[in-house]
Amino acid sequence: MLIFDHFIVYLTIEGVHAMGPTDSSFANWNIFESYLNLYWRDIVMQRIFYLIALAVMTAFMGLAMTDLHADYLCGDANTDDMLNVSDAVFIINHVFIGGAAPDPACIGNANEDAALNVSDAVFIINHVFIGGPAPGAYCCCPSTVMDYDGNVYQTVRIGDQCWMMENLKVTHYRNGDAIPGVKDGGVWAGLTTGAWCNYNNNIANTDVYGRIYNWHAVNDSRNIAPAGWHVPSDTEWKQLEMYLGMTQADADAYGWRGKGQGGMLKEAGTVHWQDPNTGATNSSGFTALPGGCRSEFGDFINIYSFAYFWTSTGYASNVAWCRSLYSGTADIARYHNYREIGYSVRCVKD
Repeated sequence: MLIFDHFIVYLTIEGVHAMGPTDSSFANWNIFESYLNLYWRDIVMQRIFYLIALAVMTAFMGLAMTDLHADYLCGDANTDDMLNVSDAVFIINHVFIGGAAPDPACIGNANEDAALNVSDAVFIINHVFIGGPAPGAYCCCPSTVMDYDGNVYQTVRIGDQCWMMENLKVTHYRNGDAIPGVKDGGVWAGLTTGAWCNYNNNIANTDVYGRIYNWHAVNDSRNIAPAGWHVPSDTEWKQLEMYLGMTQADADAYGWRGKGQGGMLKEAGTVHWQDPNTGATNSSGFTALPGGCRSEFGDFINIYSFAYFWTSTGYASNVAWCRSLYSGTADIARYHNYREIGYSVRCVKD
């Protein structure tokens, strides 16, 4: 809010408005309001001055700040883990003066309208000083994430979740301990500890489809996911599926379910998927690939036709929840399977 002589002027995303005269000496304040809106560009510079003044005020008055310590908090343009007027000033400086851009740019998109502009600065000011709506707690994904081995994965934001777009390839736990690579099928079948393999023991398959892991590796306390990430739970998979339109009843069901959600997750076409790859659109950006699996007997099966994914959720002493996608359907299966089986792994951001 600005006070100009007898008028109280407040800022909104749509423009500048006069609330009315502060005393009875000005009766026709609506004319003044119209005049201000005709000169919106001039008023923008007054906004800049106002925001800078508020930043100074904050320093001296010790105004409360939102401190959420969340990676990529919407509106935290200067990435100091706090949402305050400094972020509004940062955005204004970038938009109008050519200062540094928020990194990543989407972190400055406080109102989540997919555009970085003065509206985001106004949104922050409205939240911090007037108690308006808060920016979303989770604004955007980093574009990539690196695992312990240096493998770099593309990411995608789906709803409020940030997912890897590629299957995991790492051969070490987060603390640097090696995850054993096991080629022999008989040895694989008898494992009760974590292990990985390449499909058909062929590294060329891993380049495209990632590695295969038993559930013991997924469940290891040393963590198979990169720092700040984790293997999604059964509940987090349901969250993904319901964001894509699956009902709660279907999400909770066992077996093949949904109405096209599997197709939304599968990479489109038949470059990697076996024909016909029914219903595959990849509209979610998840880009599921059919990496096949290694059975509880140590055999390699179903590459090109099935994508299998572990969740981090156990079900009984010898099984855990998982998901699968098939080239012949647009549905997605939810079921539990033996922990010694080898499936692909996707990670989601904390």
